[in-house]
Amino acid sequence: MKYQCSKQNPWEDHYSQKAKKENFPARSVYKLQEIQQKSNLIKKGDRVLDLGCAPGSWLLYAANLTGETGRVVGIDLQPVSVKLPSHVSTYIADVLAADETLLNTVGSRFNAVLSDMAPSTTGNRIVDAARSLTLCETALFIAKQVLIPGGSFVCKIFQGEDFKTFSDSVKADFKTHKIFKPQSSRKASKEIYIIGIGKK
Repeated sequence: MKYQCSKQNPWEDHYSQKAKKENFPARSVYKLQEIQQKSNLIKKGDRVLDLGCAPGSWLLYAANLTGETGRVVGIDLQPVSVKLPSHVSTYIADVLAADETLLNTVGSRFNAVLSDMAPSTTGNRIVDAARSLTLCETALFIAKQVLIPGGSFVCKIFQGEDFKTFSDSVKADFKTHKIFKPQSSRKASKEIYIIGIGKK
């Protein structure tokens, strides 16, 4: 007796299908869309830096918000293969090894810094949360270097024992601080977003 194999991806859901229809490379775009609807962080003409930008969904969405008068810059270990608008540029680099040379290359005076970075997961919650924290601390360090006064910061973090410490760091550097779990985040995911608005 033959058994039929289901070819459906277990991770495929309403958001994955929607992303395909709307020509975004990943469903993660809807997380940024929810954040934007909640906080209106990105405006026409803004300069946006996207850390961990591959496969490119956040770049495309941010580019649409800024319009051609804005500029969107992405950094990732992996190249972005999707076609990007002319006001978007990407760099292949390790954010954890970001130095003055890289920061000078990507530029400064950004209105928003976004980080949807996630570590390679091990399945060990403590290890994964610690790795996520390292990425978040690096993202916040970069944001403090390149954001204009009044700029905004969005950062994904895996909840762990150091979550509150990092959240308080963001709170100290920005006038408004929010913790947000998008509806489009998978229910099993430990990810949550920390939003800082109005860099001091």
